[in-house]
Amino acid sequence: MTDAVARGPVMTAKDVDARLRELARVPVLLVACDYDGTLAPIIDNPDEARPTRESVVALRRLATMPDTHVAVISGRALRDLAALSRLPEEIHLVGSHGTEFDVGFADDLSPEQRERRDRVLEVLNDIARRDLGFIIEPKPAGVAFHYRKADPELAATAVDEVLRGPAKWNGVHVKTGKMVVELSVLDVNKGDALDRLRTDMSAEAVIYTGDDVTDEDAFARLTGPDFGLKVGMGPSLAHARLESPRVVAQALALLAERRRAWLMGEHALPIERHSMLSDQRTVALVTADASVNWMCHPRADSPAVFAGLLGGARAGHFSISRHDDSPPISHRYLDGTMVVETRWSDVTVTDYLDCSDGRPTEPAGRTNLIRAIDGTGRIRIEFAPRLDFGRAPTGLHKSNGGLEVWGAAETMVLLSPGVGWDIVNDGPHQTAVADVQLDGTPLELMLRLGVHGRHRTDLTETDRRQVTERHWRDWAQELTLPPTASEEVERSALVLKALCHQPSGAMLAAATTSLPEVMGGVRNWDYRYCWPRDASMSAAALLALGSSQEACDLLDWILNRVEHLPSPEQLRPVYPLVGDEALPEAVLPELAGYAGSRPVRIGNAAEHQVQLDVFGPVVDLAWRLCESEVTLTDRHWEVVKAVVGAVATRWQEPDHGIWEERRPPRHHVHSKVMCWMAVDRAIKIAERLDQELASYWRPLRHQIAADVVENGWSEHRHSYTTAYGSTDLDASLLWVGLSGLLPAGDPRFVSTLKAVESELRDGQTVYRYRHDDGLPGTEGGFLICTSWLIEAYVLIGQLDDARALFDRYLDLCGPTGLLPEQYDPANELLLGNHPQAYSHLGLINAALALSVANGG
Repeated sequence: MTDAVARGPVMTAKDVDARLRELARVPVLLVACDYDGTLAPIIDNPDEARPTRESVVALRRLATMPDTHVAVISGRALRDLAALSRLPEEIHLVGSHGTEFDVGFADDLSPEQRERRDRVLEVLNDIARRDLGFIIEPKPAGVAFHYRKADPELAATAVDEVLRGPAKWNGVHVKTGKMVVELSVLDVNKGDALDRLRTDMSAEAVIYTGDDVTDEDAFARLTGPDFGLKVGMGPSLAHARLESPRVVAQALALLAERRRAWLMGEHALPIERHSMLSDQRTVALVTADASVNWMCHPRADSPAVFAGLLGGARAGHFSISRHDDSPPISHRYLDGTMVVETRWSDVTVTDYLDCSDGRPTEPAGRTNLIRAIDGTGRIRIEFAPRLDFGRAPTGLHKSNGGLEVWGAAETMVLLSPGVGWDIVNDGPHQTAVADVQLDGTPLELMLRLGVHGRHRTDLTETDRRQVTERHWRDWAQELTLPPTASEEVERSALVLKALCHQPSGAMLAAATTSLPEVMGGVRNWDYRYCWPRDASMSAAALLALGSSQEACDLLDWILNRVEHLPSPEQLRPVYPLVGDEALPEAVLPELAGYAGSRPVRIGNAAEHQVQLDVFGPVVDLAWRLCESEVTLTDRHWEVVKAVVGAVATRWQEPDHGIWEERRPPRHHVHSKVMCWMAVDRAIKIAERLDQELASYWRPLRHQIAADVVENGWSEHRHSYTTAYGSTDLDASLLWVGLSGLLPAGDPRFVSTLKAVESELRDGQTVYRYRHDDGLPGTEGGFLICTSWLIEAYVLIGQLDDARALFDRYLDLCGPTGLLPEQYDPANELLLGNHPQAYSHLGLINAALALSVANGG
């Protein structure tokens, strides 16, 4: 048994509280403890020792939480421990000081060990007959000799006899505890049991609580982030002490509450109550109560500096609040901009990513997040950056006029003249806090990230704000907005513009990763990348409003991707914003996920899929540029020809389809339709530009269309179906008509629309599909699918249905007009990454279709 030596200075109650708060956020946690003297008070009759009710409740709560394991390691025999404690089955019980993990363990003893155990029992029974206060506790691998109730003099003599007699026998191992001596034929202790549990459960940290000498073997095995709690007095290797089992129950309850809060997202704000900031190099999200809880640097697909959105406040945030924590009275975008204003009665906070310090087209790497504060109220500011999603220790240092962030690969500084900061430790990180009484003088906070190169020192905050507002307003004012929902369309266009990475020309699918498609589920994906398909559809929506630059820039970006490939047919479904690096999918266990929705993922395994539908939107975008009389370059025309060649080579292959199901490839109808659209639009471009048309293009277009018409139709369903030979439906089948492959009045298209409406529509939303995709949980309705149904209604002349559904679509917009990916009608929740390009381009296209139908 380990000799107990103090580990270091005694921890205060505040220190213990801080350690428990930190350990509550460990990705995989093991909570283990002794029984007698820890969960149950020490009493004269061990057979009546019951655990405190509060400890049982806390342990049960912990044991039912994700990635949280609970064990009780006792000196009692396992069968007796189970009968006496009556702990729920979720809690692992280990008996006989770590010897017994299973009730039938004694059957594994050798004949010699069983014979030795029986001899020990016989001798101890003889000694125990001398006083009624002696209690013998037989165990599968040994015997415990209790003397708590015996005459002290007789007890001393008996213990000496035990230690000089059977305790000295070969193959007998001794453990001493509080008024007990245990002899075992196995040399196993609580430390061995703790190591085994840690390994079996892949625990990243352990909390162990015990009161006895035998618990020192467990304390001795604690390393790194582990935490040992000694109950009562006496020398110990534990890190801190708790007074009694009653205090143990309080500590366990506190740990359970904090872990639940972390795992469940710490009172997560509804997704739609987040507004996006952008400088077209990166993006940030600011909540309706003025907390920046999501921002990546240097690009939107880089590691996060603030990740509170996915891990609560301790994962990183930059918050401004009134001293009394009263909620703001308004939160809005300034008209025609991506500048956000949050207002209380006596305080106004204006947030934006600075578009004045260098042109957005300059290389990524420099960003200014500006928070301008006006008013006369008293406020509290918390600055808690967390490098690399909180995986890297983040320190802060006071400097002239602000703070420096330590630990970053490049300089990060918060300029905050006049603010007096207090820096507090938070585990491996530091947080700066300031209480400020405003006096009517504007207060400027500027977080400068990546400050290499030229920095404009001649610009005031007012200058920067005006330049940033003009950057957005000048662009928005050039749009041709439809009469239908013009304000919502303008906001959606600004969102799409803000998702453009201007240095490269790529466009984000969404600003975030891992916002859940099922609350509390595993359908959490990283959308901070550029899908050529999604981006082409976004650029086409902006082109329809009169802005062509995004389409041209995107085609140039796609051209750069294609020119680095042996053949265009190898165009990947998804790319980083810059370059062609792989996007390996990984999990961040350090983050609990939005509202407890784990895992949090970075990267996206869809890059390895075959998605043949990518070709259609790319060439359709080029055709739309031609229709808008925007000149296509010779290089762009070469890309179009190369894409048609890729279609000719691959259109007959199965693929994973637009919904990226993680199942074997199928012959998806939508993918075939998109291949047809690529060839069809290429032919139209050639005819418009008077370019030479390859002889196989028109036959290829006819061949693909005929194949879809023949093999995609199901007589049984009276509809086209998701894949050849299947019976399931999905909303992308509406593209059979929306693409022009079938005319609007074709009965097969109308019948397919009716089937989608009947099976996939639920009130104001339309599901992608209803079939089993191999993942647990039922996701919400996909907002872009709702827009497709609106367009399809318009196409077949059901204008009343289109208008009614569009009005309900608008009802889903958040307070500042932003839309995530999905809507769950059953729970009335908006879900998925936010804001989502698909949802906003869908709103634009639906509004345009209705406006045209109304003669607008």
